[in-house]
Amino acid sequence: MIRQAKGKTPRRPPPKKPSNNQKDPVGVYCRVRPLGADDEECCIEVISNTTIQLHAPDGLKANRNGEFKETQYSFKKVFGIKTTQRELFEDVAKPLTQDLIHGKNGLLFTYGVTGSGKTHTMTGSPGQGGLLPRSLDMIFNSIGPYQAKRYVFKPDDKNGMEVQNQVDALLDRQKRDSQTSVPKTPNTRRVDPEFADMISPEEACKAEGVDEDSSYSVFVSYIEIYNNYIYDLLEETPFDPIKPKWNGAGTPLRNNTEFIPPQSKILREDQNHNMYVAGCTEVEVKSTEEAFEVFWRGQKKRRIANTQLNRESSRSHSVFIVKLAQAPLDADGDNVLQDKNQVNVSQLCLVDLAGSERTSRTRAEGNRLREAGNINQSLMTLRTCIEVLRENQMCGTNKMVPYRDSKVTHLFKNYFDGEGKVRMVVCVNPKADDYEETLLVMRFAEMTQEVEVARPVDRPICGFAAGRRQRNQAFKEELTRRLEERGGPVDGDCPTVLNQLLQAFPPLPPCEISGPNDDVTLPRLIEALEKRHKIRQMMIEEYNKTATMLKSVLQEQDGNILSKENVIQEQRGKLGEKDKMLHNQKNEIDRLEKKSKMLEYKIDILQKTTNIYEEDKRSLQNELESREQRLQREMSEKRRMEARMQGMVSDTKLKWEKECERRVNAKQLEMQNKLWVKDEKLKQLKAIVTEGKTENRQPQRPSREKDKVPPKRSASPSPAPTGPPVRPLHRRSHSAGGERWVDHKPTTNVDLDTVMQPNIPNAIKVNAPNEKALSKCDKYVLTHQEVASDGEIQTKLIKGEVFKTRGGGQSVQFTDIETLKQETPVAASRKRRSSESGPDSEPMEGNWTDVETRCSVAVEMRAGSNLGPGYQHHGYTKRRKP
Repeated sequence: MIRQAKGKTPRRPPPKKPSNNQKDPVGVYCRVRPLGADDEECCIEVISNTTIQLHAPDGLKANRNGEFKETQYSFKKVFGIKTTQRELFEDVAKPLTQDLIHGKNGLLFTYGVTGSGKTHTMTGSPGQGGLLPRSLDMIFNSIGPYQAKRYVFKPDDKNGMEVQNQVDALLDRQKRDSQTSVPKTPNTRRVDPEFADMISPEEACKAEGVDEDSSYSVFVSYIEIYNNYIYDLLEETPFDPIKPKWNGAGTPLRNNTEFIPPQSKILREDQNHNMYVAGCTEVEVKSTEEAFEVFWRGQKKRRIANTQLNRESSRSHSVFIVKLAQAPLDADGDNVLQDKNQVNVSQLCLVDLAGSERTSRTRAEGNRLREAGNINQSLMTLRTCIEVLRENQMCGTNKMVPYRDSKVTHLFKNYFDGEGKVRMVVCVNPKADDYEETLLVMRFAEMTQEVEVARPVDRPICGFAAGRRQRNQAFKEELTRRLEERGGPVDGDCPTVLNQLLQAFPPLPPCEISGPNDDVTLPRLIEALEKRHKIRQMMIEEYNKTATMLKSVLQEQDGNILSKENVIQEQRGKLGEKDKMLHNQKNEIDRLEKKSKMLEYKIDILQKTTNIYEEDKRSLQNELESREQRLQREMSEKRRMEARMQGMVSDTKLKWEKECERRVNAKQLEMQNKLWVKDEKLKQLKAIVTEGKTENRQPQRPSREKDKVPPKRSASPSPAPTGPPVRPLHRRSHSAGGERWVDHKPTTNVDLDTVMQPNIPNAIKVNAPNEKALSKCDKYVLTHQEVASDGEIQTKLIKGEVFKTRGGGQSVQFTDIETLKQETPVAASRKRRSSESGPDSEPMEGNWTDVETRCSVAVEMRAGSNLGPGYQHHGYTKRRKP
């Protein structure tokens, strides 16, 4: 509510506004226009009366996942392509118009891309009036009988209203009628065909609860914001036929007498810190036709300006402001109360914002590019202000809202600060070409819904008793009835009542005195005057009685009315509480419905995801079952093959074991025979050598043991003592005892095919050690082969003892190593060489080397050896005597 504070200077602090903690969110509505004939693809789908869904058109780049994301947006209400202008007005503009009549401010603006139907929504067309003409029609239908005469209310050029008395208002009306050069609102009923039949009579509506004890006047103004400059579209510019007219580009106009560019206006702040356009023309209108004709006059001027300046209407913001001034009647109920502080001014701003567009798609250049940049900048400022307001309210911050960055936001900043309700109609075009711009519009609308505006407070009551206009009318009717009872003519003017009263008195006698002795005329006149005086006294008494009776009746009626008003106030208080409760419940229901829809949407998505996962699960289960069946078949086949192979292996193993045992026995027998033959040969050779030495030895004196020089030990074994040839027995290794051995021969070993082979009886032969074999034996031997430094293969027998561990396993502790070495002797002459003796005539140790050469190999058994089974073979080169 806008009130003009009384003060002499603008520096006086404004009156404190009553605080109100109740807030309402900005009401955002969405309207979808029909798809054009040339447009084939649609990107918008209306899901419900509060939700729409945007589909990405074909050919648009997909998101990171390679899928087109479908987005949903919720509004207070969504109007589809079949929505009529009347239905839109009932939900959007009608509540704002009712608040205007009850002294509250309102802001309604349309927002959307170019060509989305904003102007059609706001203005309409013949037969389909938009929000603006329907709001004007509702205002005049509601306050028509209670309008004040023209110029009773007069703007004071400071965003306030003054109240003039009847005389000053009459003088202003006469001055307006006499001065034809001064612009005035049309009084004729001739309707322009461009806006004829905007609203049909059956669609007319009225506001409820209009204060009948107030007087109203409507003022309209029409401005345009272009390139962040404000222009008055109702301003009459004086014509100058001499001075040439130039447009904004610096070139003369087409017709020097057609158009004069208007001067830009500035914004100012009144004493109540409300913004207004200084010097803006405010025209008082008395009917819907008159108001809409003023609007159409501004539209024509706007069209002329666009034509002369080579610009489009969609490149500017248009603002149509409706101000409603109302003041209470005086105590008599005849005239408006002459008190400026009791004048309440409420206004309704209908804004048609310029269309947002992308210059990259429209390919604008030059002035068009600059215009588009200014439009986008102003809309961006509006978005920034909304975003900062939302952040301050949701996060508790106190950031400064940049209202001054744009004329649009600076002009309407009071509405967002709690001076009235704010409504926005988002117009969208479902064609696919506007998808990206529409997506930005939807995001801005979604953000705007989260901003809350303080609820405007009700205006205070002036203090007079209600029903003054009705009582004044009832008094006039009663007075007229009384006069009718007296038989006089019934007329409401005062001269007629005076004539009736004069006619009720007796006629006066002739008053001319014939002479000084005339005693008849004066007594007759005195008698007539006394009769008139008596009649006058009687009329006064009757009048007083009637007035007293009427006063008592009026007081009784006032008492009844006051009691009824008290009851009504109580009921209104209860009704207000119920309304608040219903409003809160409605908000809660809306919130729960929105939450329910969001949860349903999420459940739908989760259900789809679950179905996909279940299908994948079923397919994987089928694949797993098929693989399990195949695996079972393969396992059964493998078990059959293993059983078959085990049978074959056991048979083959048994067969080879028997064959190996037979071959080993045969080989052992053969080797025993060869050893026996060699032993016999050695015995014979030893016998021969022994006999030869015995024959050549001379008898000598026995000497002491200490004088004996020990003979040098030859590499060959010492000759056996003289005696009968006996087959020597080799000492058995400890391995040949009763212990069981684990004979570990790796498969990588090479079969040397030598005469002497290590043989361990009662042994378990394995290729790799295992716990089962170790648990049955006490000893362990590993046959290891490696290449010696001379290139021959050297075999090592690594032996150890088997112990049981605490954990129930087996461990091996290695104790000894035997080495088997094979050497290739050098070929030598088989001629026996004669033996030579030393200087002391004693035989030398190498006398029998010829025999060794012939035998090629000497076998040595180390005395006292603790080694196990195995032998050490030595091949020596024949020694030559020096």
